[in-house]
Amino acid sequence: MIVFDLRCGAGHVFEAWFSSSGVYEDQRWRKLVACPMCGDTGVDKAVMAPNVSPKGNSRPPAASPPAPMPDAVKSALKVLAEAQRKALQGSRWVGDRFATEARAMHSGDQPDQPIHGQATLAEAKALVEEGVPIAPLPLPVVPPEKAN
Repeated sequence: MIVFDLRCGAGHVFEAWFSSSGVYEDQRWRKLVACPMCGDTGVDKAVMAPNVSPKGNSRPPAASPPAPMPDAVKSALKVLAEAQRKALQGSRWVGDRFATEARAMHSGDQPDQPIHGQATLAEAKALVEEGVPIAPLPLPVVPPEKAN
């Protein structure tokens, strides 16, 4: 099958499929190809943009850089980061053992102390359902071994 963009005498452009160029020419000559908008049979091929595949060894286009962050957002994030930093002073990083440590403190197996770490969504939901007091941090926390 081959597709052609066609144009009638009134200027309407439309698309039509044919099994070959020869079939198109035969149907056009016998006035079997008509404009679907006005019925004109004076139809010719319209200029078509070729569908050219990119070269296999070409690079994809470079991604455009992200839009700059507005100053108000930068300022709010700085304030939030500073408040979080102060809140975490004296808190112990427990990493992915957060749920286990929080449960142990809640049950009295360990003394209460401020901790912070990582928990999956399922772990956090389970802690809340068990009545363990937790609060998500508004900004991601970098583990101490990865901090600058």
